[in-house]
Amino acid sequence: MQRLHSLAIESVDLEAQGLAHHEGKVVFVENALLGEVVDAEVLRSKPSYAKARAVAWHRESAQRVTPRCPHFGVCGGCSMQHIDPAAQLAIKQRVLEDSFWHIGRLKPEQIIAPLDGPAWGYRTRARLTARWVDKKGGMLLGFHERRSSYVAVMNSCEILHPRVAEMLPAMKDLLASLSIARRLPQAEVAVGEGEAGDGAGLAFTAQHRPQVVVWVLRILEPLSDRDEILLREFADQWQVQFWLQPGGPQTAQLFYPKPAPVLAYYLPEFDLRMPFSPVDFTQVNPAINQAMVHRAIDMLDCQPGDRVADLFCGLGNFTLALARRAYAVIGIEGSAALIARAQTNAELQGLSGRVNFLAANLFEVGPEWLQQQGHFDRMLLDPPREGAQAVCQSLAALHASGQGMQLPQRLVYVSCNPATLARDAAILVHEGGWHLAQAGVINMFPHTAHVESIAMFDRGV
Repeated sequence: MQRLHSLAIESVDLEAQGLAHHEGKVVFVENALLGEVVDAEVLRSKPSYAKARAVAWHRESAQRVTPRCPHFGVCGGCSMQHIDPAAQLAIKQRVLEDSFWHIGRLKPEQIIAPLDGPAWGYRTRARLTARWVDKKGGMLLGFHERRSSYVAVMNSCEILHPRVAEMLPAMKDLLASLSIARRLPQAEVAVGEGEAGDGAGLAFTAQHRPQVVVWVLRILEPLSDRDEILLREFADQWQVQFWLQPGGPQTAQLFYPKPAPVLAYYLPEFDLRMPFSPVDFTQVNPAINQAMVHRAIDMLDCQPGDRVADLFCGLGNFTLALARRAYAVIGIEGSAALIARAQTNAELQGLSGRVNFLAANLFEVGPEWLQQQGHFDRMLLDPPREGAQAVCQSLAALHASGQGMQLPQRLVYVSCNPATLARDAAILVHEGGWHLAQAGVINMFPHTAHVESIAMFDRGV
């Protein structure tokens, strides 16, 4: 294997790879940080670049720390555990700013402080791959290895909720004991909070609310009678629920125990309890979600008489909080199932008179459709990775048609993809009449390459 000596690391990319140059070629070096000088073994060589792995250090970065997880470097769940948490945030902030400039030719007027929170044990949702591998001793349960379809051998996880991490070895043994062990490709887990037992409602702190842990097993064959007994015994021992999913997410059904506590998360600042299904999309980091909702509502600065639109609203994460502040809110989402759950949540909170929900494919809307929804004083966008290009183009088209006075005065965009945020921001600013007032990162996934962010756009006075 070719070895490159004394490579000077010039920068670090979002995958935590060091970037160096050797004989006119860019070299991406795993496990190398800015300012380090390393020897590296070449893993793959192409005409314009090479992939390598650091194997010896002549100079180490002060930002290097010892990874907490013994599986780091093999498991693909994390890519940054070897970097000081403050430096991780700096890398993500730079990625956001670079995306704005290189894709959108934009610079935010103000870079706001990052939203940061617990770095360990924060993840309350995960989709783990289950796979029987004879050469590795049988059942594997975990994330994929880095840049691989193989399943990492892992008996612990430092970012999963502690209750889930504690039961990983036992869960793997349980799955291995089932008659359908080779026909069980996935185990999804969700952790939520139950209701306070004495009717005290949201005055109860999170420590007083019972935790609810749900495992959703993707099964390709029915369980045997013995399998059902084993699942029930495990559920009783570990105080968890089991759901079975024979097909798509809509087929997931509670198996045991029946009846069972309902999964929910809380937004105490807004006096909200949000029930959800274990296969619904919800944020994986409850502490950061609470901070994110607070920041988004604060940035929108809704007034009591405002009419607000929440696009890509999901089950109402922002919509119901907005309804506590504004006169009227409409939540729009492509999933009819999520819309139904959002409407139910609104009724549970006594907000059905202030909020309405509409199912619509927001990837295909045009300016005429947007105009038909009426005037909004404020608008919030929280799209998936694909972004909100059609919505932003529709807003820009209304501006170009001379109807700028009818557009929202302020828009807040919550993003999980800096590239599509920058693309959409360019449309809003260069074509739509807004200016990019503020932007910053949200550390929803510490130790990973995920960059969540939030941006605020104003139309001026």
